[in-house]
Amino acid sequence: MLANSSLISSNFSSLLFLKNKKVNTKPSFPKSAKFKNPKTQFFKNSIYSNNYINTKISVFGKKGRLYICHSSLNFQNQEDPIMKKDTDVSTEISGGSNNGGSGGDQWDWTTSFLLFGLWGGLMYYVFFLAPNQTPLTDTYFLKKLLNLKGDDGFQMNQVLVSLWYLMGLWPLVYSMLLLPTARSSKNSIPVWPFLVLSFFGGAYALIPYFALWKPPPPPVEETEVQRWPLNFLESKLTAGVTMAAGLGIIFYAGLSNGDVWKEFYQYFRESRFIHAMSIDFCLLSAFAPFWIYNDMTARKWYDKGFWLLPLSVIPLLGPALYLLQRPSIPTVPVSSSPASAEEK
Repeated sequence: MLANSSLISSNFSSLLFLKNKKVNTKPSFPKSAKFKNPKTQFFKNSIYSNNYINTKISVFGKKGRLYICHSSLNFQNQEDPIMKKDTDVSTEISGGSNNGGSGGDQWDWTTSFLLFGLWGGLMYYVFFLAPNQTPLTDTYFLKKLLNLKGDDGFQMNQVLVSLWYLMGLWPLVYSMLLLPTARSSKNSIPVWPFLVLSFFGGAYALIPYFALWKPPPPPVEETEVQRWPLNFLESKLTAGVTMAAGLGIIFYAGLSNGDVWKEFYQYFRESRFIHAMSIDFCLLSAFAPFWIYNDMTARKWYDKGFWLLPLSVIPLLGPALYLLQRPSIPTVPVSSSPASAEEK
């Protein structure tokens, strides 16, 4: 509009001498300014306005801002195509990832590639590079932990037993975190097969889903939280039992003396089974804060529950405390989800 106004004002002096009475051109002046000869002043302003870049000129010995005169022709309603194009482009860019901070565009294929690379490296390490000096002992330990061997007088390591039972609680914690707020609405890959496999493979079974996950999650219906498995996973009773069980198991391991911990460390250096299980425990503990933040954001509880994020780094107990404190998942009416919500 500034360019158009300057063009009109610079050629306005010639329009004054046109004999076409249909063109009504009248210069406009501010009420505060008093000029002896408005036409002369208007002619001066018309000359300077061609090179106007927010400068000041001297008028009758006083400095004042340059006033650009507009024609009564209806140029004000015309839109500058260049400005309109810039506005459309900026709107498109700003609206491209309007997903509340966790849009699908942010979780791009670079993240997926890195997670798949991490998973591939871990699997290669576990099967080919991890220590495997006691394969027969690993088989014996596994049978004892699964109660497939009777009481033969051998006393299992307390730290090893505690780690085994903690690994049984982690899949339940992740099921409560990933369902329903970590389901993917961008693809048709369900989360429940990976959660089932995590009871046997831990983080090694969950990382592929982490790489394929595309937020945001689909809306949750009111009746969905009343059915299995969400009614079980959303229950405060389930979270309370998980918290109590985790405290008891960690307290049992904490009562062990230094010799028991040294024995476990020796197992870690020699046994592939215990070595891989220990790494699995560390991976599950490392990924938990992110999924707690994701669940907290989906429930719109970050403003009140942000203080739980630093505590989530505590293995198992931090996530269990969050599950015990978090609010219910927001739901939508059955008629609004999922087909009607996508149409909107």
